[in-house]
Amino acid sequence: MKNWFDSWFDTKYYHILYKNRDYSEAENFITNLTTDLEINTNKSILDLACGKGRHSIFLNKLGYTTTGVDLSKASIEHASQFTNNTLDFFVHDMREQIQNKSFDYVFNLFTSIGYFEDDLDNLKMLSSIDSYTNKDGVLVIDFMNAHKVITHLVLDEVKIIDGLTFNINRKLENGFIIKTISFTDNDQNFEFQEKVQALKLKDFENYLKETNFSIYKVAGDYNLGNFDIEKSNRLIIFAKK
Repeated sequence: MKNWFDSWFDTKYYHILYKNRDYSEAENFITNLTTDLEINTNKSILDLACGKGRHSIFLNKLGYTTTGVDLSKASIEHASQFTNNTLDFFVHDMREQIQNKSFDYVFNLFTSIGYFEDDLDNLKMLSSIDSYTNKDGVLVIDFMNAHKVITHLVLDEVKIIDGLTFNINRKLENGFIIKTISFTDNDQNFEFQEKVQALKLKDFENYLKETNFSIYKVAGDYNLGNFDIEKSNRLIIFAKK
């Protein structure tokens, strides 16, 4: 049985639905991250679950040797047009180890963990990250603040983008926030799901105890302000080996 992300991320509709993501916000976040971490340009960065590579490309523009990996073949195909001597992309399942490469920094951004039905897959992912992160390396996980999302869950929403009407339903079920997306295109009906675990800070603490990483800082927004469980939109975890 296929996972929801195996098909949804490779469709054109995923990119249509999320086409209005704030790229200036993303670049501001990356600038804040690299400044806060004081990353030298001789260090290597992995953008894990990079999508079409917006973070990777900007990191590279800032002077960093960057690798972007993602499970979506379509996204990597798009990102690969930006490849150069210090920027590369390849298809990769984040649960698996990366052979013959190691990194000083690993960024897992925009809620790209917690997709799996089996909780052990989260541990497998983090153990794999551990295997290719250099000594004293840093892992940054940017996740939603699940507590706030659940508290203010928008159950039903309609978005009209590029002439398509996306009907979006959300619910909390068995520890997952499930988003069902239905629409019609050329008289054909489509339905996709996004299913993400409602992980909290304590969950990440427990996962990381099983690896060589330990959390040393937590932020709550892309300006790296303090995390407030009631008010913050993001849960941004900084962990070090």
